[in-house]
Order: sequence, then C-alpha cells, then structure tokens
Amino acid sequence: MRICGVDLTGNDAVICLLVKGDGALNLPDCRVRKLTLKKGHTGEDLRQFQVEFAMLMSEYSVDKVVIRERMPKGKFAGGAISFKLEAALQLIPELDVTLMPPSRINATLAENPLSIRFSETELKAFQEVAFKTAYAACVSS
Repeated sequence: MRICGVDLTGNDAVICLLVKGDGALNLPDCRVRKLTLKKGHTGEDLRQFQVEFAMLMSEYSVDKVVIRERMPKGKFAGGAISFKLEAALQLIPELDVTLMPPSRINATLAENPLSIRFSETELKAFQEVAFKTAYAACVSS
C-alpha cells in the first residue's frame, strides 16, 4: 500500500510518500516535497492546485492520502487557506482521502515507535509532520 501523508501549512501541502509492503516500510523518491497554492486564492487557483495534486498522486500510484487534521478553534487552530486546501483535496473523486487528528497520530506513535530517527531519513525537516502522519496511517491500518 502506498500512502501519502499531508501536512497543510499556510499555502502549502507538504507531502511524504510511504510504502507499506511485506512487513516493511519504505520511503520512495518523490520529485515534489510540497505543493503551493498561488497567492490569489481564486477558484481557478484552487482547481489548478487540485489538478496538480491529483496528477502527482496518480503518477506515484498512491492508494490513500492521509491529511493531518487541523483544529477549527483554539490555540492550534488552522488558517482559512489550509481549510480550503483540505476541501480541495477531499473533493478529488479518484482519491481515498482521510483526516487523522493529531491526538491519534501521537497515540499511534507512542504505541508503535519509529524504528529509525527522522534525521536518518533523507527527508527535509519541514516534512517531519507529513512523515509521522503517513507512518501513523501505515501502522494503524
């Protein structure tokens, strides 16, 4: 199973691909680390973002997209743009998209600690949340 973990921050969808197979997890190479919504935030910009994301997921044969859920209220509330991005991704008909709350990600990581340190992966530091989201989805499925 090929999973894409997504962390929505500002205008960006930070992604990390993770492949679960034969009891092992692998990090396949991906030419894109994040997709950015253009500054205009128009309907056309959102549609373009949606098309680019769908094409990328198709190109890498992603089976499931898991988005780290942002809180609508409180200290860690998500911004308005990130909710637009979330909706755009959820409305892609050919993708299986789910949300995973941070509390569930943390609980899954506590029960199933990572076998390697994040710093030992070849991912960029800004991809850590997307990686943990994908990992939590892999071990909880």
